[in-house]
Amino acid sequence: MKPLPLPVRVAAGLAVTAVEQARKLPRQLVGLPVTVVSEALQLSMRVQQTVTELAIKGDDALSALRPADDEPEWATFDEDGEDAAAGADPWAEEERALAAEPPAALLDYDSLTLPQLRAKLRGLSLADLESLLAHERAHAARPEFTGMLSRRIANLRAQS
Repeated sequence: MKPLPLPVRVAAGLAVTAVEQARKLPRQLVGLPVTVVSEALQLSMRVQQTVTELAIKGDDALSALRPADDEPEWATFDEDGEDAAAGADPWAEEERALAAEPPAALLDYDSLTLPQLRAKLRGLSLADLESLLAHERAHAARPEFTGMLSRRIANLRAQS
């Protein structure tokens, strides 16, 4: 018996493979969503890695064209502050802030809520408000309290 031509044998092999795959399809469909999500996540991570690698290579190439700044604009140091230039002792300033107590008018300041404090602000002097602000910054440093006190101080200064 003479063997069948190669294209016929390949076609028969493809048909058998298609039938086998069709029989496996119901089992594969159950895991398909997980497989698709996994493949998508892997692809996105590979894309992110490639983009990061390209950015690093670009930074390296461009760094040769641009001289590096000795000190970036955003970098600040304790020595750069105005207090250091004026010769003020930062430790003494911190001690004053820590020693700042609320004015006698508001001895219960630390237990007040924001609305309770707001109700009492109009009766305080500028010096009392500044004392409260220093106390707040040195102790709790709650943004809503410091903001409200700062605005009240600014309003009083604008009025005088």
